[in-house]
Amino acid sequence: MAAGEAFPPALQDAWGDFWLFRFFVNAAGYASIVVPGFLLIQYFKRRNYLETGRGICFPVIKSCVFGSEVKSVHPDDGSLPPRAEPTESSTARQVLKLLFCAAGLQASYLTWGVLQERVMTRTYGATETDPGEKFKDSQFLVFMNRILAFTVAGLYCALTKQPRHGAPMYKYSFASLSNILSSWCQYEALKYISFPTQVLAKASKVIPVMMMGKLVSRKSYEYWEYLTAALISVGVSMFLLSSAPNRHASTVTTFSGVVLLAGYIIFDSFTSNWQDALFTYKMSPVQMMFGVNVFSCLFTVGSLLEQGALLESLRFMARHSEFTAHAVLLSVCSACGQLFIFYTINQFGAAVFTIIMTLRQAFAILLSCLIYGHTVTVVGGLGVAVVFVALFLRVYARSRMKKRSKKLPPGETPVQKV
Repeated sequence: MAAGEAFPPALQDAWGDFWLFRFFVNAAGYASIVVPGFLLIQYFKRRNYLETGRGICFPVIKSCVFGSEVKSVHPDDGSLPPRAEPTESSTARQVLKLLFCAAGLQASYLTWGVLQERVMTRTYGATETDPGEKFKDSQFLVFMNRILAFTVAGLYCALTKQPRHGAPMYKYSFASLSNILSSWCQYEALKYISFPTQVLAKASKVIPVMMMGKLVSRKSYEYWEYLTAALISVGVSMFLLSSAPNRHASTVTTFSGVVLLAGYIIFDSFTSNWQDALFTYKMSPVQMMFGVNVFSCLFTVGSLLEQGALLESLRFMARHSEFTAHAVLLSVCSACGQLFIFYTINQFGAAVFTIIMTLRQAFAILLSCLIYGHTVTVVGGLGVAVVFVALFLRVYARSRMKKRSKKLPPGETPVQKV
């Protein structure tokens, strides 16, 4: 019996719209690239290709499978150039740089957040007689973001001096795959939960990041890190469990939304810890960005082509010019935001960057509530306050620990942080 006769069109559409079904379809597409790649890597390692290989393909295979350098003893070596400390004569310049970084990060990620919610929750082409249609393929948006980030990072690496690259290229694929899946879960979650809920849930990823750090990197943590992580959990729980009688249906946290948020947090926690482990090779953050996005483009375009979804998404873009503008601007904001992240950390350190991004989360919640009419109860507002107080306490405690570690005798080393 033909597939069209076995399943009515309505049933096929229902299955196609179910997020779990799409997740497994996407995963099958990635597996069709990962499995052959894994077999090839094992084949070259078993043949001891590094010593026996010859020919024009040898440099490419060596770079992809074996790399060209041993690991650095210190993970920070080569990852970023030394950060210049501001002097009194350059205070005004440092203030201008800080304002530039803050404005760039806020503009990039606030615009990105607003567009993300617009694309995933609203219709395109609606008229008085036509209700319009929603864009459903989150993977295409991930592909759009990654291909622009890949282009920007590639141009940056080509035009600026970078450390000699030594990591085997295939190792980027692990972070790439988890990064794709976390981004996909993030987009899909907006179909089931409100954007403020998603922002608050992101703040709680401190806890799984710490757990993944113990598993992947064997890291240890101070008491204040556990305390602030617990406060964040309490604040997020208050926000998620609060409800208002007149709450709009789109803001109701559903089981699917919670599962997708959990998937986002787990995959994103693995990504950050795997990238941290990769920095034991000498590389810059932009090289990391380039390497991860090479595989991200390969995985997403391969999966889209196998499903026939790439042409369908392009046809949607042709039907709705407004969506095209939103998708392109979404990708531009994502790529520019990554560059601002690297520049801010290089110039002012991770503590200042964390404060700016924490304020960005608060502004993102406020902006989403104003534009899309989300409601926040008193209990939910208190939960938001608890989360941001905990985040600022975390930044303060970390800065104090760094100052104390600078005063330690040469033989003593502080506990490693994330």
